[in-house]
Amino acid sequence: MTIALETRNLEKTFGGLRVTRDLSLRIEQGARHALIGPNGAGKTTVINQLTGVLRPNSGRILLEGQDITDLPVHKRVLRGLSRTFQINQLYPDLTPLETIGLAVSERLGHGGDWWRRMGTRSDVNGEIADLLARFHLLDVMNEQTVTLPYGKQRLLEIAVAIAAKPRVLLLDEPAAGVPESERHDILAVVGALPRDVTVLLIEHDMDLVFSFADRISVLVSGALLTEGPPDQVARDPQVKAVYLGEEAVNV
Repeated sequence: MTIALETRNLEKTFGGLRVTRDLSLRIEQGARHALIGPNGAGKTTVINQLTGVLRPNSGRILLEGQDITDLPVHKRVLRGLSRTFQINQLYPDLTPLETIGLAVSERLGHGGDWWRRMGTRSDVNGEIADLLARFHLLDVMNEQTVTLPYGKQRLLEIAVAIAAKPRVLLLDEPAAGVPESERHDILAVVGALPRDVTVLLIEHDMDLVFSFADRISVLVSGALLTEGPPDQVARDPQVKAVYLGEEAVNV
């Protein structure tokens, strides 16, 4: 079993409040792993520590066995760790074609050059076309992002994250704000990614979580309550009591 992403005894406090409590997680390579918990459980705080937005007070973070605890955000991206946010971080005036083109070019180290000579680089163009098609954005590729339906904007943000060619992709509520009819489409696209891309998902929609994840970790008050396959987590009485309610989850 190869571990793609790991935390060891992670601790984070704000003032006197412990928001991450001795957290040890192991995300297997190629997994579709979900991190769930009630509001205020500290899920986004964990993601922010994994990506370098926040520094833990103690504990270690390992990416494919290498300690990245002290690395800044951009160096973690270069190591293969990418993320999306609860609220998208897109350029509203750019088109999907321009946005993905810029993301691919930046990864290749010639973003400014491609920006000046839009569309003349065959290596960039092929990858852009593939991402536009894979994320169902071809029909809107020349429209300003601000005009797109929100579901398309979320797909674009994930496409930008994939343009970095991550080995581990962190998705922070990718279906937030998306109409219910479009939510499964978003995770279907993510689920179809090659298994060399490990996915850690934070999501409140339990239908999405249980249809997507092959392993689930439950966070309560910053601490790991339990983890396991979806059917095991759904039957766990502690999970029902603190998060899912008293009714069993249908999986």
